[in-house]
Amino acid sequence: MNSISHWLRGFSTGRNTLLGLIVLIIFMVMVLPKQAAQANENAGGTGTPDLSFMYSLDELYLMAKTYGDDGRSEYVRARFTFDLVWPIVYTFFLVTAISWLFGKTTPAKSIWQRANLVPLLAMVLDYLENISTSIVMVRYPARTAVVDVFATVFTPMKWVLVGVSFILLLIGIAFAIWGWKRN
Repeated sequence: MNSISHWLRGFSTGRNTLLGLIVLIIFMVMVLPKQAAQANENAGGTGTPDLSFMYSLDELYLMAKTYGDDGRSEYVRARFTFDLVWPIVYTFFLVTAISWLFGKTTPAKSIWQRANLVPLLAMVLDYLENISTSIVMVRYPARTAVVDVFATVFTPMKWVLVGVSFILLLIGIAFAIWGWKRN
């Protein structure tokens, strides 16, 4: 993990961080609203696993039922189109920004230098969530033992790590402001 973190720090220049921010903003303005509207339309008011913090197995299967055949197909399609790209977009920004900020503000051997691994782990959990919820949707109305339980675990873990990533970003910004004011 140290070598991955080290490589990410080397890749995370100010230019790449700015590029990540620009791509994130463009994606949030141009792509997310349309995708969110489509997801809400398919959900029929029951919500979607991806945007829920937690849900039970019963709630997951209720979502699958409410989506109907077309909604479930659309859900799976979105997981393997839009949701292949979105985690890369937010992870690219978070990894480069956290790496760059802590690289500028903390000692080389500091544990803060490895904070860039948190968004990477969030991305892995996002993909695991997408795979597991898609399997449930494809197999519905059949129950998918174990995979459905994994879905209910991967989702909150993803959200916690995404939240921690943004907190780390804010800490990095605070470190940078503090260092700038001190100098």
